[in-house]
Amino acid sequence: MFKLFNRSSDPTPLLSSAIVDEHGFYSMFSKDIRVAYDRIIIESPYVTSRRAREISPLLSSAVKRGVKVLIYTRNPYHHDGILISESLKGIGILREAGATVVTCDDMRHRKLAMIDDYILWEGSLNMLSQNGSKEVMRRSVSEELCQQMMQFIKVR
Repeated sequence: MFKLFNRSSDPTPLLSSAIVDEHGFYSMFSKDIRVAYDRIIIESPYVTSRRAREISPLLSSAVKRGVKVLIYTRNPYHHDGILISESLKGIGILREAGATVVTCDDMRHRKLAMIDDYILWEGSLNMLSQNGSKEVMRRSVSEELCQQMMQFIKVR
C-alpha cells in the first residue's frame, strides 16, 4: 500500500474550497470575474443566448481591463434542434464582449473555470447555459490545482 501524501506535509493549499449550488454560484463567480487581472478560462459544453447576455457585461469589463478571456465549448452543430441556434447566438454575444471562443469537436462535457491561474471552479453546472437544474460547483483557491487542471485539459 502506498501513501497519497505525507502526513507531515501541509495539505492546506489544496483544501481551501467552498461548495455552492446553482443559487450561490453566479454571485460568487461574478465577483471572481470582477477582480480578475490576467486570464479567465471557461469550459462549458453548452451556451445559450440568455446566459451569454447575463455574463457578457462582466466579461467585456474584464477584457477592457486587459484580461484575456478564453472560452471552450462544444461545436454548436453537435447539438440538436433549437440548441444549435441558441449556441450560435450565445457564442456571438460572447465574442462581441471580447472573449475568444473556441468550439471543440470532441463532445466535451466538462464544466470548469480558472481565474488568474489560482481560482478553480469545477462541478456539474453549465456556466453558460444553466437553467432550472440542481447543480453543485466547488471553488478552490489553489495555484497547484489550477496548474493540475490546465495540464489535464491541455491549456497553457
